[in-house]
Amino acid sequence: MSTDASSSPLAVARVIASDIKLAHSVFAMPFAILAAFMAARPGEATIDWRKFVGQLALIVAAMVLARTVAMLANRLLDRRIDQANPRTAQRAIPSGRLSAGTALAVLAACTGGFVLVCAGFGVLYANWWPAILALPVLGWISAYPLLKRFTWLSHLYLGSSLAISPLAAAIAIEPLALTTQPALWLLAGMVLCWVAGFDIIYALQDVEVDRQQGLSSIPAKLGSRGAMWASRFLHVVAVACLVGVLLSDARLRYAFGAGVALVTILLIYEHLTVARWGTSKIAMAFFTLNGVISCVLGAMGIVDVLTA
Repeated sequence: MSTDASSSPLAVARVIASDIKLAHSVFAMPFAILAAFMAARPGEATIDWRKFVGQLALIVAAMVLARTVAMLANRLLDRRIDQANPRTAQRAIPSGRLSAGTALAVLAACTGGFVLVCAGFGVLYANWWPAILALPVLGWISAYPLLKRFTWLSHLYLGSSLAISPLAAAIAIEPLALTTQPALWLLAGMVLCWVAGFDIIYALQDVEVDRQQGLSSIPAKLGSRGAMWASRFLHVVAVACLVGVLLSDARLRYAFGAGVALVTILLIYEHLTVARWGTSKIAMAFFTLNGVISCVLGAMGIVDVLTA
């Protein structure tokens, strides 16, 4: 039985934040912020900081709201699947700590908040593209749970959902940035392959459950060994995209180059960790290392853009 009906809004917010792991916004946030800096300072142009700080605040708010919508959609669509999986049965909805109705209400509120934030770019900065694209983007990033019901390409779909982040941030700053800065597309390609690769590793925890429930995943289809090779391939492509970003954008030099080298080392370490320990150290391989990767790349890329 759900216990959230008598809880305060703050208590409900805490349950939701804990369940959807709000802190994991760090995976995509640094890439969105880096893309915003790249769009705001093409070439040797000067950033209009008064305008840019406001835009950046809207981007951060939009990112948090969009991820909350996507994760709540995931929890709602997967609540019966989660209940049948021992690893996920204690999530908020299947365990009864949060009712589906409350989750749906919060999802609707965050959807409205996201649309309003996107409209803020039009009202404040005469850029209506974020508002135009708001609902299509939410629809795309919320559909991931449906994909794994019929295709093992769901890992790539999840990667594409996070890869939207740098592209959307660039459009929010300067809609024409995507036509003049190919590095932004390569950055999105890196995010897609990187996320898909580590999502395959994460899915190793549920191979037998996925097979029992008829869900599609690369580990369920190829087995653990085949899945690890698929993940390695995607991470090699991710590093290749990063090298492409470095070579295609003259603003990105020593700091970003060092970041690319460090990320390559961390990805190798991640795969060695999984090869050695399997899924027993998944928290470090999946959360800690990938959080470091995103923050390092974002910070070092911003340093180069600002000092170019």
